[in-house]
Amino acid sequence: MKRNGYLALCFVMCFTIFSPMAIAKEKAGQQKGDNHFAPQASSAVMIEADTGSVLYEKNANEKMPPASITKVMTMLLIMEAVERGELKLTDKVRTSERAASMGGSQIFLQPGEEMTVEDMLKGIAIASGNDASVAMAEHLAGTEESFVARMNERAQQLGMKNTHFVNSNGLPAENHYSSAADIAIMSRELLKHEGITKFTGTYQDYLRKDTESPFWLVNTNKLVRFYEGVDGLKTGYTGEAKYCLTATAKRNNMRVIAVVMGEPDVKTRNNEVSTMFNYAFTHFQVMPMYKKGEPVRTLVVDKGQKPQINAVTPHAVSLLMKKGESADTFQKEIVINEAVQAPIAKDQIIGHIFIRTKDGKEVNRIDLFPEDQVDKANMWEILKRTTKSVLISY
Repeated sequence: MKRNGYLALCFVMCFTIFSPMAIAKEKAGQQKGDNHFAPQASSAVMIEADTGSVLYEKNANEKMPPASITKVMTMLLIMEAVERGELKLTDKVRTSERAASMGGSQIFLQPGEEMTVEDMLKGIAIASGNDASVAMAEHLAGTEESFVARMNERAQQLGMKNTHFVNSNGLPAENHYSSAADIAIMSRELLKHEGITKFTGTYQDYLRKDTESPFWLVNTNKLVRFYEGVDGLKTGYTGEAKYCLTATAKRNNMRVIAVVMGEPDVKTRNNEVSTMFNYAFTHFQVMPMYKKGEPVRTLVVDKGQKPQINAVTPHAVSLLMKKGESADTFQKEIVINEAVQAPIAKDQIIGHIFIRTKDGKEVNRIDLFPEDQVDKANMWEILKRTTKSVLISY
């Protein structure tokens, strides 16, 4: 972006931040053995959710079978469809014979059985239902194969470089793989849909509650019940993948995501994730800056049906700080278009927030988006606006 085409506001904030650059140096030491958070895991990673900063990693980019953690992407596509208005939680989903035939973890859907999207999500998030995943895939894309194509396309959009999906549920399949780092990326994206933790953070619930055969759901992620702040996200197990988990916990405005793959058993998996969380919450804190969707600046829309639009944050924006550090000076700069021309799409980047150290190094960059879509005004609307402006000037 050309800076002379933008309106910039700079001011100085006094606090200490443990920057991604500093974190990168520390994590290198962790890989060499300074911290053994996940000694039994084949790979692991831990990030702070708002900034995406890596707090710990071990073989994080190694391609491995993700088992049912695959369902994080399935749930992400469902939640995105809901947000776009293409799907409602109250919509009924019909189960095909193919979906009902899935083995492994399931909610025992019968061919022709109908459930709401909300109940299907419960079955996926709480009970890891393979049948529910396929039923939702078919409902959204017509076939599971078409849905899987969408999964892979979304993975590429998110920058998941070591992931390839073959199915929507994680049942063993050739060439179906992901990495701890990629799982953290899609987990972070899923958590931007705040309603998902209503499902992933529930320890127990029922399906078919008002029928003669209610089905009791118990969360496969026991940390939801036994670790303070955990409200998700997804377990996984196959003989090849062993025990996997992407877990998230939130305390004092800080949300952490921890991923482990290839653990030998459930107890070890949960203990190692708990150790990772303990480290994060003991040594780090965040400073909230903006809430999701909070207006940052107003800009003029040229030839738009709306003359002005707010630039907003796409997600919560925070600064990650190391506990115990002395205060230091950082600069926040908002760089935004003075004016944009209609039409404007909701996913169009119209500015940035830059966070820099006092010596000018970039710590974080947050894209800003229009609060609403703005269509182009017709000639009559432009003429009325111009005439009104002329009359006011006189």
